[in-house]
Amino acid sequence: MGGGVVASLRRAGFATHVRDIRPEATAAAVALGAHPHDSAAALAAACDIVIVVVVDSDQVDAVLFGADGVTAMLAPGAIVMLASTLDPDDVAGFAARLSGAGVGCIDAPMSGGPRRATDGTMTMMIAGAADALARCAPVLAAIAGKVFEVGAAPGMAAKFKIVNNLLAAVNLAAGAEALALAAAAGLDVRTVVDVINASSGGSWIFADRMPRALDGDYAPRAAAKILAKDVGIAASFAARLHVDTPFALAAQATFREAVATGHGELDDAIVYACAQRKALPDEPLCQGESSVNRP
Repeated sequence: MGGGVVASLRRAGFATHVRDIRPEATAAAVALGAHPHDSAAALAAACDIVIVVVVDSDQVDAVLFGADGVTAMLAPGAIVMLASTLDPDDVAGFAARLSGAGVGCIDAPMSGGPRRATDGTMTMMIAGAADALARCAPVLAAIAGKVFEVGAAPGMAAKFKIVNNLLAAVNLAAGAEALALAAAAGLDVRTVVDVINASSGGSWIFADRMPRALDGDYAPRAAAKILAKDVGIAASFAARLHVDTPFALAAQATFREAVATGHGELDDAIVYACAQRKALPDEPLCQGESSVNRP
């Protein structure tokens, strides 16, 4: 999604600096007119707003406070936007450490996937001090179609995001299970997808993922390991609040199994192939089977 953010920023005319450990991602950003840097610290020296789009809290910690991290090079009054899906307690901790260095923090998780990030139409939940939100308003307008201000304390937006991702994971896992049942029942699964999308069982993530799953297209837009991580954060947070989440735990098991069977780097739609293999062990998988390891 970071590449999509770069595309949206450049389309809006922002001078954009990038640092990515993947050379191909850096090259794609440079092709859009972004300025590359060899380290997060070098990037920070050139920016007053830094958007961090990485996988998890460990990576955020490294980007912010590790060797060549951004915090040491940011000018007082600079702002860091944490756009990953993170544990709310971790976000609050990062914000406190940044504040101690004179740097502002906006909790700003994103939803919608790479395509909507590229189109500038994704949804963002944001929390932070009013002055920081005001300064970042033009940036947010460029990269998101809908922005929800949900609080002043970093960590609050993270809570909204994990509630959303809990439901996304449950919907996708259940959708894969339902479509595997349809296949086992001998139904035309493409017609089933059309019917569900027009009926009460439909969801955004089902409509987005299942058509490409039926094409055997598991090129990672949102890798299975990411949603496994996200639903794990939600389940852990719920446990700390003593809230029972049996559906989240079931979805977590589904995505953990996909990761454990070697599919973590593939698109999270791969859970359909996993469910289909269980339902129809003697039948070929959907198109693209050669690129998918059998569970």
